[in-house]
Amino acid sequence: MTKALLPVVDSSSSGRRLRANTEQLQQQNANMKALRCFCVCSLLLLKVSAGFGDLRRPENVSMDSLNTRYVLRWDWPHETAANQTVTFTAQYIREFRSRKANYEKYWTSVCVNVLEHRCDFTGAELHYNGLFLLRVRANTSQQSSGWVQIRFCPDEHAALGPPSSLKLSSVKEDLEIIITDPLSSTNQSMKTLLDKRLSYLIQYWRRSEGPQKAKVLETKNNLVMLTELDRQTWYCVRVQSHDVFHNKSSVFSDTHCTRTEGQMPYWQIFLYVLISLLLCLLLVLLYFCFNKMLSLLKNTFCPAVHLPDHIQELWLSESETPQLLAPESPESVCEPLVMVSAELDAVAVDEHSNAGEQDSSTHSRHSSGDSGVYSTEEDSSHRSTTHADLQMSSRKHGVELRDGTLRELCA
Repeated sequence: MTKALLPVVDSSSSGRRLRANTEQLQQQNANMKALRCFCVCSLLLLKVSAGFGDLRRPENVSMDSLNTRYVLRWDWPHETAANQTVTFTAQYIREFRSRKANYEKYWTSVCVNVLEHRCDFTGAELHYNGLFLLRVRANTSQQSSGWVQIRFCPDEHAALGPPSSLKLSSVKEDLEIIITDPLSSTNQSMKTLLDKRLSYLIQYWRRSEGPQKAKVLETKNNLVMLTELDRQTWYCVRVQSHDVFHNKSSVFSDTHCTRTEGQMPYWQIFLYVLISLLLCLLLVLLYFCFNKMLSLLKNTFCPAVHLPDHIQELWLSESETPQLLAPESPESVCEPLVMVSAELDAVAVDEHSNAGEQDSSTHSRHSSGDSGVYSTEEDSSHRSTTHADLQMSSRKHGVELRDGTLRELCA
């Protein structure tokens, strides 16, 4: 009897277990569905808030630094609603403090709700050899953007400035350079902050050659003498600061030029004398060429030989003196005029006297040849006529001969 009842008791307990397991499974399924719905709703809310409610963060955050002058800059090219004004907040913290718990309380604000896209950290007392974290965010009256953070070490990241001043002077045949250290924002020498790592690169060159052929000298001294220079020569000098540890250099200082002293070298004196002589010779040649050209122009436009007075009167008179008409052809108004010198006149007179003597001798002989008599008479008469015509022509025109040559005049 007992053995028959045991299976009945076991079957009832197993049924209760099955029902309990089924209820647990149903409860778990319901919880999973609720969790899925919650996640989906949360994601949708995040997307909606990101699309319509969140404020954009600043962009291109960087530190503009020179020696100990630090300016944090950023861009914010986004648009906002017309009734919203966007401001910015910038903070810093030492890096070792950012590793502590609850480090938010160590952040120090430098600029709060400023409108500019910059924040000056020069007065924030950032130690030159320290390591800092800097951050910035955008703000409106209703919300704030996320932080944008950068890491900054002045000794490593800050640019090094050139020497604050440079003096150049000539000492006999050498040049003396006095360099003043670059200064911090508190007028402190950067050499003390750099722990004697500051050096100077000096470039010097002849002014006629240019900085392309400059010589370089590195030194840590503030007083430098440049030796082995040419005398009476112009030299130019410029200097830049250099950090040996981080291998960073500044821009060059302003260029200073001066001339060395000392006696001028003999070859340079000889060269100057030679150039002076060449210039004097060139001036003399130019003077003679100018006189020659002036004489040529004067003879061309103002000749020394003038026309006869009676021809000039015909050209220059404004009275009613008959003027020459324009010729239709050169042959109609021009005829050759032969001008004979006094020597030719003497020859003609001698010929005439010789002809007279021959005529008298001929008549005294009583020659019987008629042809010879006629020929002699014709010849003498022709010569006398020619001589008379020449004398009449020279009186008519009244032209004086200077060199005994023949000339043609168109009258």
